[in-house]
Amino acid sequence: MKKDLDMIREVTPDVAKLAKLAEKNDEIRKELYTELDVKRGLRDLNGKGVLAGLTNISDVVAKELVDGKEVPCAGRLYYRGYNVKDLVNGFLHEKRAGFEEVAYLILFGELPSEKELKDFNEMLALRRTLPSNFVRDILMKGPSPDMMVNISRAILQLYARDPNADDTSIPNVLRQSLNLIAQFPMLMVWGYNALRYKSGEDLFIYAPKPEYSTAENILMMLREDRKFTKLEARVLDMALVLHMDHGGGNNSTFTTHVITSSGSDTYSTMAAAMASLKGPKHGGANIKVTKMFDDMESSIKDWGDDEEVRQYLEDLLDKKAFDKKGLIYGMGHAIYSISDPRAEIFKKFVHQLAKEKGCMEEFALYEKVEKMAPEVISERRKMYKGVNANVDFYSGFVYRMLNLPSELFTPIFATARIVGWSAHRIEELKNVDKIIRPAYMPLCPYKDYVPMEER
Repeated sequence: MKKDLDMIREVTPDVAKLAKLAEKNDEIRKELYTELDVKRGLRDLNGKGVLAGLTNISDVVAKELVDGKEVPCAGRLYYRGYNVKDLVNGFLHEKRAGFEEVAYLILFGELPSEKELKDFNEMLALRRTLPSNFVRDILMKGPSPDMMVNISRAILQLYARDPNADDTSIPNVLRQSLNLIAQFPMLMVWGYNALRYKSGEDLFIYAPKPEYSTAENILMMLREDRKFTKLEARVLDMALVLHMDHGGGNNSTFTTHVITSSGSDTYSTMAAAMASLKGPKHGGANIKVTKMFDDMESSIKDWGDDEEVRQYLEDLLDKKAFDKKGLIYGMGHAIYSISDPRAEIFKKFVHQLAKEKGCMEEFALYEKVEKMAPEVISERRKMYKGVNANVDFYSGFVYRMLNLPSELFTPIFATARIVGWSAHRIEELKNVDKIIRPAYMPLCPYKDYVPMEER
């Protein structure tokens, strides 16, 4: 029996041999993509995406028309037509959390009145519950070390407990979406605590407080003493607002559109979006940034020495440092070429938190890399557009200062983005009744069948 288990858990020689065969017959010359004008990643060389849909939900702006020509500009992000910077300034000025207000805007297309926001908060608070014995039967049993997998499994288990799981009418989908938005922090935190318990640590499960915001509840439920500062809650709330949506074409949101277009249920759609976000090129990017900085901080003797820092960045690009992939993580974005507005907004709060936590020396290193990396990249790589720090550059650093475990970095992203996924799912159901099916050009020549004895 053990031998059989080893066979399915490991890459055995016969599997390795078959993998080489598959690789050989799956290889496509890279030049063909250019020759045949195939948009790899559904984007051109300048990062502009293939137009595949229309949306009212959010807009990502990185270029503007000047004298009839498109030129790069400072990045802007709009939710339902409102500049995110204005939304942030609004709820900060009026001294309230932003996640619930912006979630209302993204889901329903309008800013809530004071009463509408109060009612929406109460609606979410009432939905912060899980089915009977769900924690014991689902979250506690056989947790995976990857929290995105754990949460996805839990979402699919909620399907089995929904008597109207396959009903894709918009009122029912909205009901399911509101449930998932409210339940997600509990699936994340309680699932993580169950994982810790399996590793021999103490188990504590705290119920969310109805008077707390989403960010406050996450910090309270995650900490054994239930304590957090106002700044900590404000910074986490800001992270949730900035990650809530990012246009219809980002990988996980496009996945939401694709799965929705097939007529599938809400739970399967959200699990598919989770699978997309799990990837290190999407939601998992901030973990790569923090690991890169861990390596940098241990490799560089003097963090204030520009030459040492520059040399390390050059070594990264030359595949001599960290994971030897030739990348400086957290730098560059598929759309933004001058600045990522989310990173700009977030950085101000990163600075405040670094002061509160006594991490200013590390913050200074992040600032140095943010300034220096684009210069080093432009000197050593062919550039089709500008390079700048993206929101993932600072988010992992923030989560560490908040003492959030790295296992929850990507789930925090998902806690916010599930609002955007829900809005895009409803938009797809409302407007499009056609399955998404792009074309792929076949390259393999047609062949005659060869009988077994002649092979």
